[in-house]
Order: sequence, then structure tokens, then C-alpha cells
Amino acid sequence: MTHPVWEDAVLALRLLRLDPVGLGGIWLRAAVGPPHDRFIRAVGPAVRLTCHMTDEALLGGLDIPSTLANGRPSYAQGLLAKPGCLMLSCAERASRHLAAVLARTLDRCAGHSLIALDEGIDDEAPPAALTDRLAFHLVLDGLSAADCVQSAEDMPESGPTRLAGLQDEALRALTAVSVKLGVTSLRAPMFAARTARAHAALHGRPMAEDQDLETAVRLVLVPRATMVPQEDPAESPPPDDPPPPSDADTRVDKPAEDQLLEAALANLPPDILSRLCSQQRLQRAAGTSAQGALMKGSARGRPLPSRPGRLDGRSRIDLIATLRAAAPWQPLRRGTLPGGPLKLRSSDLHVRRNQSRSDRLLIFAVDASGSAAFNRLAEAKGAVELLLAEAYASRDHVALIAYNKESAELLLPPTRSLVRTKRHLAQLPGGGATPLAAGLKEALHLAATGRRKGFQPALILIADGRANIDLLGQANRANALSDALTTARGNRMLNIPAVVIDMSKRPEAQLSEVAQALDARYAPMPFADAKKLSGVVNAQLT
Repeated sequence: MTHPVWEDAVLALRLLRLDPVGLGGIWLRAAVGPPHDRFIRAVGPAVRLTCHMTDEALLGGLDIPSTLANGRPSYAQGLLAKPGCLMLSCAERASRHLAAVLARTLDRCAGHSLIALDEGIDDEAPPAALTDRLAFHLVLDGLSAADCVQSAEDMPESGPTRLAGLQDEALRALTAVSVKLGVTSLRAPMFAARTARAHAALHGRPMAEDQDLETAVRLVLVPRATMVPQEDPAESPPPDDPPPPSDADTRVDKPAEDQLLEAALANLPPDILSRLCSQQRLQRAAGTSAQGALMKGSARGRPLPSRPGRLDGRSRIDLIATLRAAAPWQPLRRGTLPGGPLKLRSSDLHVRRNQSRSDRLLIFAVDASGSAAFNRLAEAKGAVELLLAEAYASRDHVALIAYNKESAELLLPPTRSLVRTKRHLAQLPGGGATPLAAGLKEALHLAATGRRKGFQPALILIADGRANIDLLGQANRANALSDALTTARGNRMLNIPAVVIDMSKRPEAQLSEVAQALDARYAPMPFADAKKLSGVVNAQLT
């Protein structure tokens, strides 16, 4: 029996065939397997793209062999020159530059559509600028070959010359439902309107009806939902019992918006809350990264388009780009410049560029004061070890600062060595007062030093009480809070991402003030263990 998810995937392909320019394309999230392969076969002929293609391969450029042979500029067409269906493999690895090129191609409405194949895991996702231009977001994870019985071989080769009509009231209803579902993109209601018109045309209707609008809500708006719609108490029915319906009128028509909202609620999956959290993580991952900052150079990393430059002893020449820049000028330079058959000038030189990511430095500043210090330090040590276990894949370094008594101490310098970490964390001091300002000062100093060394620092402050020691080492609660807030405000110039984890039994207002001054996220977590701490760090700092 065909699974409803696969039926929607086949229907999305048919609608895309009818209106490829108006609908943009499909973002398909599916692991390699029978559903993934069968969907690709159903798409039919398409231009296959990869994430490592150059601008010359996509947009075209100078044909060097023909130019040198003919003595005049000769240009070759790129893969995006002809309209048609494009299929991008491993779309979760697409760079922002590639996403911009493909987004510009779709915005030109020159007959292109895009199938973005997302085979990523966890929070990997294509750039948001690309997925926002694709009408359909499909997820085939969890389907088997038996769920994909329905065939898409009978899809029409081309769409009708004209889509069905759509009333203004229906467009307003789609927009209102989009707002209630928490969809912020302005393209979403427009895609929903095009989907309703294409679905009506697919079934031979001149005007989009209720079932067409409900299909558009299910295919376009529900996958983009970021919240569950709430009933408006002002519009709730009165508590009095309504009169029994008469035989002449057993059905009361509801406004189009209410009908579409009910259809959206009916199509929300049972595990909607967990799916919404996962969807929000994917949307954040589409625009941000949990890794370090991007750095450009010529030594290592992902290749970037070369740029004109000079040989300064550190840059590497890009021979192909240099020849491409010099080729159009050869007829003019013959007879004017001495040398061999190829005439080069310094302005023709192009140097290579590469892009790599800096290592991320996670700085833990842990409150080691009070009677519960040993429990907090034990959980902090466990969280550090869990994060370091993932350091080899995420290029993270970890440092640990403990503050108690009258000062703060760097107990673990930045490291990626799990063996060294366990040895240093075996015995840690605890007990005493709470010099919060000293801990913040030491952490920000280490973050600034790490940034100068090429790290991308992030600060995690773990505390469970009020500050009672100022920067001079004196026991004065008022001065201690003032020094802590002043020190925290210094992070606004450094702009270091941070999170304040409150492990007290009740949320502490003073720590919330420190988080606000630090421009950090505040996370109250009483009785947190090492696994929860590492999970919060990964979630809050991505």
C-alpha cells in the first residue's frame, strides 16, 4: 500500500511539471535508499549539479583553446544556459555562493526548476536562501520500498497553457493561515496560491476550489510551520448549548480561513512538537554553522574562485585563470610586446584562494564555590569530556576555568586531547566564596587571546549562586555584583557568543542580569547532569 508521504511526493512532482517556474522546485530530505532512488528516476531528465562546480561550469565563460586557436574571444555556455530541470546532489553541502548563483537563476524565471537532494544528517541543511525559493519541502526518511508503490511514470510532459483562477478571498485565507502557522517567508503564501491553481488545472477545474486550497496548505504551508495554531478566545463559541440543527439546514458554512486552518491542523503530524524543534534547528543550520569562522587564504581549504593579484612569495598562481585573462588580448599584443607566442602582463596574473574554518574554542567558567561545588565540578568535567569526544569531528578545543575563594584559575588550557583532559580534571579544588567577576574577567581574557591565535571562542558560564567577592578580593555583595556586570558588558566589544547556565534550585535573578549584560543566552537548569549540559551547549551556541 502506498504511503501518504509518497503520494504527496508524487503529487508534488506532477504539480512541478505543470508550473516549474512558478513553484521553483523541491527540497527533498532523504537518505540514500529505495525511496530516494525511485524519486530521482521519477524526476526524469535533469541537469545534474554538484556542490563543487565553478562559476565557469555553471554560467559559462571564455573558451581558452578556441580563443587561442582563432585569435579572437570565444565563449562557452554553462550548464545553466538552457532552461530545464536542475538536480543538485548533496545540497546540504552547498556554499552560500552556489546558493546565490542558483537563487539568482530561479529568480530570473527563465524556465528553470530545481530539485535539491538533501542527504544530510542531524542539523545539516542547504542554505535558507535556496530552500526558501522551493515550493515543496519533502521528507522521505523512514519510508521503505513497499511504501512507494504508486508510480509517477504517467506524469504529463508539459503543463497546461493556463493555470486555474484563484479568488481574492482564497488568497487572503492562505496568507492568514500562513501567519497562524508561524511561516515568516512571504514566498510561502505565493507558492501555496500557485499550488492551488496548478492542482485545480491538473483536475480540469477552471477555478481553484476548497480541495485545491487544502492540498496547497498540506504541501506548502504545513512543512514550513514553526508553531501550532492557537484558537482565538475572542472568537470561541458561547458556553450556552446551541439549538439543535433543523432538517432544512444541517450544515453551516465556515469562512475559508477556518476551513483551511482545520485542514492544516488535521495534517500536522502527531509528533508535531519534536518535528517543529527539528525544523527550527534545520532552519538555523541553513543560515548558521556550529563550526568556526570562515577564513580565506591560499594554503588549504575549499577552493574559491581565483582573483587578480601579485606574486608576493606566499600566493600561488592560478595558471588556467591567468591564461583565461590573457587570451582575449593576444591579437592586440602581437607585435607590441617582445617574447614568445604568449604575451602576458602583470594584470593578467590570478592567484588561488581557499576557504577553511577556524577551530572553535569552548571556554567553561565553572563556579567551584560552596558546599555543592563538587557536584557541579563533576558534571562540568563530564560535559567537557563529552564535548571533547566530538572534538575530532567538529574541530573544537575546550578550556576550563574554576572560580572560587578570592580569584579564578585556568585549570585546563585550550586542548583537544581527551587523555590530557582526564588527567587534569582528576583532582579539582572546590569550596569557598563566589568571585563571579574574577571568573568572567579570566574567561574573557582567554577568549580574546584565543581569537588572536585564530580560534573562534565561545563562553559557557556555569553558576548557582550570587556573587559575593569583588575584583579586589573583598567580601562585598554590592561591589561584587557591580564588578560582575561591568566585566560582562566588556563582551559587547568582543562580541563573543556566550551562554549562562543557572544550576541553582530556583532561577537566580542576579545571573539573569549578568547574562543580559554579557549579551548571552540564559538557561536555568537545576539538577543538570553532564549529558544535559553538553546538549545545551551544542544547542545554544549553534
